[in-house]
Amino acid sequence: MSRRHVLSVTVRDEPGVLVRIAGLFARRGFNIESLSVAQTERPGISRTTFVVIGEEETVEQVEKQLQKLVDVIKVIDHSEAPFVDRELMLIRVAVSSPEDRVEIRQIAQDFRARIVDVHRDALIFEVTGDAGKMDAFIDQMLPFGIVELTRTGRVALARSGGQERLQPRHTSFAQTEGLSNA
Repeated sequence: MSRRHVLSVTVRDEPGVLVRIAGLFARRGFNIESLSVAQTERPGISRTTFVVIGEEETVEQVEKQLQKLVDVIKVIDHSEAPFVDRELMLIRVAVSSPEDRVEIRQIAQDFRARIVDVHRDALIFEVTGDAGKMDAFIDQMLPFGIVELTRTGRVALARSGGQERLQPRHTSFAQTEGLSNA
């Protein structure tokens, strides 16, 4: 049965890495639902987070193929254990009356959305949270008129188990060069 998978792929920050990874998904017939790429706490290392829908066996096969890519350091399917995920949305909402402005601002406050731009005819909000929160905020704003919106891809981290003591990493780029695909 197909289900949503949130995959984090830690890679060396090199030209062409994202193209090779995205190509692997495309060859398997996956549509990438969400994509986010950014540098990690270690210089020269990036984390790419993909959200894809697929059969368990097919996703496992893709994970194995990703591990074989030379610039891939680690692959995690967050769908297998508790994780925290967030995304960012910017949304421009039409304001047609002073009453609407008050109501829109109240709804935004309930969602802890921040106003980042104000105009007589529209407000732009910054909303962060999980996908459900983003969808709910959009639903609340639809009656007022959504002029424009954009969402980042999801980012995710595994929840801490509580047993291990997490230590900050102080790693130089030279140290990351010795990382293997294990």
